[in-house]
Amino acid sequence: MANLPDSLFGEPTTAPAPEPIASHPPHTDLTNVPVDELILALNHARTRERALHLLSQKRSMFDNLAVLIWHSFGTMFTLLKEIMDVYHLLSKPELTEKASTRVCNALALLQCVASHPETRVPFMKAEIPLYLYPFLNTTIKEKPHECLRLTSLGVIGALVKVNDKEVIYFLLKTEIVPYCLRCMDVGKGLSKTVATFIVQKILMNEEGLRYCCIIADRFFAITRALETMMETLSEEPSQRLLKHIVRCYLMLSESPRACLGLGRLLPRMLSHSAFTDLLHDDPTVMSSFKQLLRKVHENRL
Repeated sequence: MANLPDSLFGEPTTAPAPEPIASHPPHTDLTNVPVDELILALNHARTRERALHLLSQKRSMFDNLAVLIWHSFGTMFTLLKEIMDVYHLLSKPELTEKASTRVCNALALLQCVASHPETRVPFMKAEIPLYLYPFLNTTIKEKPHECLRLTSLGVIGALVKVNDKEVIYFLLKTEIVPYCLRCMDVGKGLSKTVATFIVQKILMNEEGLRYCCIIADRFFAITRALETMMETLSEEPSQRLLKHIVRCYLMLSESPRACLGLGRLLPRMLSHSAFTDLLHDDPTVMSSFKQLLRKVHENRL
């Protein structure tokens, strides 16, 4: 009873508060820490930029990195926050290379998640690609904007590589084609190539081909973008880009209605020796090119 106060109405004697548990800041030097600690370091503002850089740099070394990123608490939210933090700069030339590089590192980790068989479908069903569309919609051609454009296209490219119908349906539903056409128009060489590759993969799908050809304006927009790129190829030849352009035309020719239109819209420069010489090293694409010309010619007749 000795511990009771003398009076029930007196000032209570408070026990001393326990010592707060020290919140140890994460290591600032993250060079040699394990991958799980790097992922944890993303949750701390002080180490986030360095962790993004190292994880992006070493992502090919860890087979299960995508799974760890997807299932670790708060990591996807952190990556999306990094992306959204630069939205307000997309219509301005003030976007710095440093800020762009930081977001590109976050996008590279999203690409890792998009390409992994265990996380690809959940990534798509969560509609994460929609957060990338603002980067594809910008028309500014400066290097920081171009880096965001190219890396975002890389994430979408990782999704379509696998020939999954669900992925194509999702991309059609979210109107990816106009964004790709914009990138084909304003992007630099590599962005044009990846955007054309995405359109090619969409055209290879039956529903994707129907989507691209069912409305005349949509078909004309695609052929106009392909023709414009052909004109730029005369100044800056690119074998990879030309291959994807030929395959896009070939897939369009699979639609009888589109094939009829190609009789008038297929660029004459496509048969110039300057372009055909670029295809000689790849017998498969050369065969596709000849098949395209034959189909269009037969349709004309």
